[in-house]
Formats: sequence, structure tokens, C-alpha cells
Amino acid sequence: MSAPERIPPGRVSPLALAPDEARTLLTGGELTVAGRIRGASNAVLFCTVAHDGRTAECVYKPVAGERPLWDFPDGTLAQREVAAYEVSEATGWGLVPATVLRDGPFGEGMCQLWIPSPDAEDETGRAASAGADLLALVEGDEPGPGWKAVGLAETGEGRPALLVHADDVRLRRLAVLDAVINNGDRKGGHLLPAAGGRLYAIDHGVTFHTDDKLRTLLWGWAGEPLPAEAVTVLRRLADGLAADGPLAARLAPLITPAEVAALRARTVALLASGRHPEPGGAWPAIPWPPV
Repeated sequence: MSAPERIPPGRVSPLALAPDEARTLLTGGELTVAGRIRGASNAVLFCTVAHDGRTAECVYKPVAGERPLWDFPDGTLAQREVAAYEVSEATGWGLVPATVLRDGPFGEGMCQLWIPSPDAEDETGRAASAGADLLALVEGDEPGPGWKAVGLAETGEGRPALLVHADDVRLRRLAVLDAVINNGDRKGGHLLPAAGGRLYAIDHGVTFHTDDKLRTLLWGWAGEPLPAEAVTVLRRLADGLAADGPLAARLAPLITPAEVAALRARTVALLASGRHPEPGGAWPAIPWPPV
């Protein structure tokens, strides 16, 4: 069992905050930049946010720091991150850390709670091996018990290996969420195991496109029947995405009407098929690099 998370005096654990408390802290708190997270394609700033005597760590991604993409309109990645959080909350699965759109030191951007790893090993507070127990490369052409095959990959030695992910209910829920929001970049490094057996997912800037752009490492259930809980959730999402639905109203300031309509169409299509989607072939199915 992991040791309890240790929170410095004056700070609150993000895992102890209710969703409304987290949103209030992120939206109304004073944002202080502590440093920049290296390796990201866009500007990602590590910050603290303080409000009413509570302080927590968070990530701030200013719109001004977004790198233009050929297939997504400029300045929309932050809104898509918030929209992904809204859909995640509507599922009831709580897979995305609390995320809001707010003004900050470098202008408007997305602000998201920082989720510490239970076995943090580096200076950023996130373990370098986050998600390693959920993804693996194995020899042979069949996954072992408790694992699902994704596809063949090349190792550093030039030998083929089988890419697998855990047959884990948390990952299966995430696979459904990614299919709904049309996630074009689900990598292993976006999986954040947390204390208490929780699993969070981050980096949802390339989502909600009207064209099929699903690229993910979570293809292990492709073509299999959706579990009953997923069907229940998809029905709830479809209702919320109706023209007068509450979820559609929350998404209206974040993504375009055409993207909301496509989101509902994907949800309804998943319900109609009753199965996890399969790679379409017109778009690379697995992101690169995969981690």
C-alpha cells in the first residue's frame, strides 16, 4: 500500500477537493508561476493557486503559448482541454483533473489541478514511470493474462515487440471517453496514476474535431461489446448533448456548434453499434511517439 500523500503546511491535497471546490480555487485563486515544464510542445507552466486560505499546485497553459496546428484553429487548445473536463465530469467517472478557463499572468489559458504521483521520483513531482504499470512492451505475439494487445512495435535493439495495455476498468472508461471526444493524441505519458487507486488523464488539446482523428494506445478492446456501465453513461451524455441539454450549454462557449453536433453524433453512433470503435485506416491509429 502506498504511503499517505504528504501535503506541505498551508496546502491542500488536490485529491481531497470536491469538484466545485477545485473549480472555485482554480477560477478565483491568485495564480503564481513557479516554473516551466520542459518537453511540452506548447507552453506549460507549473504554478500555485491560492484562494481563501487554500493553496494548491496547478498547471497553466496560456493561449499565447500554443503552437499553431494545421488542422485545429489557432487559440482553441485551452478551450478543448476545458471541454474534455466537462465531458469527463458528465460521465461521472472523474477521469480528467479539474480544469477551468481563466486569465493569468500571460493572458487567458487553461488552468488544471496538478495531480501528484504516489511514487513521485523527479523534481516535478510526477514519477518518470507514471503509467508504466498500465503499458508495456512484451515478447511474442500474444498478451499475457490481464493485458490487451495494441500492436507490434520496434524496440531500441531493432527487435519487434508487442505493445500491450492493462485490461483495467479505468483504462476502458478512458477508451470510451477518448472515442467520444475524438482524442487525437492519447499517449502513455498522459496517464497519471494517483493515490488511492485513482487514474487521471491529461493533455486534451487536440480533441473534438469534426473529422475522425482518434489516435490512442488504448485499442485493446477494439470491436468488443461496450460494458453496461458505458452504455448507461453514453445515454446520459446523448441526453445532455441535445439542443437544450445542460452539457451542450456548458460546451457552447468552448467549442463550435458543428463540434458539439459531431460530439453528439459520435456518442449516438457508439450507442447504436454497442461496441468499442476500431481503427478506421484513414488516419494513423497510434500516436507518435507513443509515450
